[in-house]
Amino acid sequence: MRIIRPALLAVLTAALTLVGLQPAQAAAGPYVALGDSYSSGVGTRTYYSDSGSCYRSAQAYPVLVAQRIGAPLTFVACSGARVPDVLNQLGALNSGTALVTVSVGGNDAGFADVITQCAKPWPYTCTNEINNANNYIRNTLPGTLDNLYAQIRSRAPGARVVVVGYPRLFNGQECNAFARISPAEQSSLNATADLLSSTISGRAAARGFGFVDVRSAFTGHAVCDSVEWLNGLSNPVLESYHPNSTGQSAGYTPLVQSRLTAAAVAS
Repeated sequence: MRIIRPALLAVLTAALTLVGLQPAQAAAGPYVALGDSYSSGVGTRTYYSDSGSCYRSAQAYPVLVAQRIGAPLTFVACSGARVPDVLNQLGALNSGTALVTVSVGGNDAGFADVITQCAKPWPYTCTNEINNANNYIRNTLPGTLDNLYAQIRSRAPGARVVVVGYPRLFNGQECNAFARISPAEQSSLNATADLLSSTISGRAAARGFGFVDVRSAFTGHAVCDSVEWLNGLSNPVLESYHPNSTGQSAGYTPLVQSRLTAAAVAS
């Protein structure tokens, strides 16, 4: 048997790198993607035919991340999911689950209904709806997330869990003629998105889970920006105010992949 000495091995590895080849890496362990429409891929306009009203897309970040890291994916995220719905998704977890991502909280706060109210023409306003959402996020959501995160840990005791946040949707401009959300309302909605992110990240940290904050990544790519990663008012309405395919691939995917990898290295 020939023995390759360490110095020779280093030279061979460097040579492979120079010609664009890399030593093979082990595939990641089983990955379960939980959550709502921001995880299922609503907004990308193409969906698996068997996903029904969950609207799961091959362009959603869980699919793209799983492909990049070589992880077998169980994809149970579903459009419209609230925390109780994600609790029902936990049957996909077990002691062999290695990776978990989860996004939830926006629907619990009624964010879609708030935006719908804000989009109505003058003299309608959405101040009360925004205030109600903020009160829910401050006073009720933390406890429901604590329970959810505890149950995720119980079902998948050895998994690396990453909680995924939401972007700010607006840049202060009005460009949708049929959804005239004023600059002041946009500012308030962005502030609610900030409150949601800080609340979710705080509860994730308390459980020892990682958190992916996508707000900076989507800066310059909001609704009405010249390069939108988020849909404005769309047809069908379901697609509105969700990441498009570029938002999923360029916004979410690299950040989620990096956070899962960082968690793997840390552990």
